Amino acid sequence: MPIRRPTKSVSVGPIKVGGDAPITVQSMTKTDTRDVATTVDQIRGLEEAGCEIIRCAVPDMEAARALPEIKRQITIPLVADIHFHYQLALEAIKGGVDCLRLNPGNIRDPERVKQVVAAAKEREIPIRIGVNFGSLPPVGSIGKTRALHRLADGVNLLPKAGQAGGGQYTAVDHMVDTALWEIGILEALDFDLIKISLKAFDVPTTVEAYRRLGELVPYPFHLGITEAGTARSGSIRSAIGLGVLLYEGIGDTIRVSLSDDPREEVVTGFEILKSLNLRQKGTVLVACPSCGRADVNVIKLANAVDQLLKGVDKPIKVAVMGCEVNGPGEAKDADVGIAAGAGRAIIFRKGQKVRVVQESEMLSALMEEVQKA
Repeated sequence: MPIRRPTKSVSVGPIKVGGDAPITVQSMTKTDTRDVATTVDQIRGLEEAGCEIIRCAVPDMEAARALPEIKRQITIPLVADIHFHYQLALEAIKGGVDCLRLNPGNIRDPERVKQVVAAAKEREIPIRIGVNFGSLPPVGSIGKTRALHRLADGVNLLPKAGQAGGGQYTAVDHMVDTALWEIGILEALDFDLIKISLKAFDVPTTVEAYRRLGELVPYPFHLGITEAGTARSGSIRSAIGLGVLLYEGIGDTIRVSLSDDPREEVVTGFEILKSLNLRQKGTVLVACPSCGRADVNVIKLANAVDQLLKGVDKPIKVAVMGCEVNGPGEAKDADVGIAAGAGRAIIFRKGQKVRVVQESEMLSALMEEVQKA
């Protein structure tokens, strides 16, 4: 298991982030926050999927004033996502949110940031400094309130990770400098309830930004690849970017950003953590890819088992194999498994045959063994 980067910890409601706490999985609602009923309904679905922290966009004062009622109806911590308007952050704090996300790329007035920090400090609410490549301050104007328009700010001209010549100022430099600027404001106010994210679509740039800042500050990191894409491409991009960092011990909470149902973000997040043995929440499915030796439709069988396992919260490994001869051996570390053959299937535990059942009974027999495990 990777050795975690040592960090200070913060509490997002009852959830500890950083330090020796487990790496948490979070998501963000895709509803209109002003629509309380729809937003709460989506959050409850995310809670059932295992989501541990939820974030809501706060585009205006009506959305900010909806947060207390949303929080009252959910069980997981609520984070307010704030851009541009510091007054929305103050209203969210007053409404009892568990954490703020502030973007130093578009809330750049130090005096306004200080007002938010003072209010957060009074209520002991942590702040995530959310640096996004897509909304970085203009090059040479970090912290300046009157600067170039975003389309002419020079950010997109900065070389990304691996593209720079010697001594060239890069996108990574700009992301890290932007984070350090706001960290400096918070620290000057004796505020250290800080989390940080440095997200870009470009995976190497994201990885290098987190690595670089990780050597400079003690605060926990929220990992993510921004605008990662659809469930298929975005899951792959996120798994690579987050996987590299997590394997290096970097990261304390994660959000997989997908253009899909937010429950897919949670499922993918846990799968990334499980693949690195960082979390053991729920089942792990092992399935062979199938080949010409298979006497059953392994793809159909594996997907059927995957659906049945969604309601199982035990941290066990379940195998679906398409070959009676090699199946138990290839998946001998699985707690429970099925090796399907022509008209029948072997049910096994840790590579040892438990019983042989008819094809029509194999799913029910497998699930019986899962419940016993």
